[in-house]
Amino acid sequence: MLDFFHGQETLSIIEWILRSVVTFIFLLFAVKVMGSRAISQLRLLDFVMALMLGNIIAHPLSDHRIGLKGSVISTIVIISLYLIGIFLNLKWIWLRNTIEATPILLIKEGEIFYKGLKKARISIDTLLAELRKEKIVEVKKVALALWESDGRISIFLDPQYEAITPSTYQLQTEPFELPRTIIKEGKIDFQVLKQINKEEGWLINELMNHHQTEVNRVLLATINRKNDLKVFVYK
Repeated sequence: MLDFFHGQETLSIIEWILRSVVTFIFLLFAVKVMGSRAISQLRLLDFVMALMLGNIIAHPLSDHRIGLKGSVISTIVIISLYLIGIFLNLKWIWLRNTIEATPILLIKEGEIFYKGLKKARISIDTLLAELRKEKIVEVKKVALALWESDGRISIFLDPQYEAITPSTYQLQTEPFELPRTIIKEGKIDFQVLKQINKEEGWLINELMNHHQTEVNRVLLATINRKNDLKVFVYK
């Protein structure tokens, strides 16, 4: 009955399906035991999916003695299990909590929770490195830090250490605008010129008069709604 566990010359379709299902479930539990660090920034189902498909597809492509039948069947089964897993994950909260672990408390009100570090399987050095990435140099400034199920750390500063923004003083600001790239690697984007109703001559004059350079010496030039030109030349 469990012949599909062992190596054979050939496998039936049912045996290929059983082998795929067992491997999928086994990997789910194996990666779960390994912890979130093993699947950094990937959901558990996504990681298992990528791992299995990569191996299933690679073997017949690299070995001419392996047929495609098993790989095709296994791929179909794995994709089906993945879609079923996503559906059940959305429908059943208990399954979602089983597959995707709840956040682990690492820091609260400036105090480090060592039990949380052990549960998340990260060191103090890793925690401090993550704080440095967020430009935080003192643990005491952190109101809350959580280890998420995808291997990331969510960090929230104490409000008294938050950066002051115009909204703090209810100041009016101009709406956000993404500058347009008008020159890139010495080439003018004439479509952008047309959108801002300017001619090539105007751009060349702006470069010469205000930046003392020519188009072919410009690595990047951007322009905003006020027609302010920012120029970066080759150096």
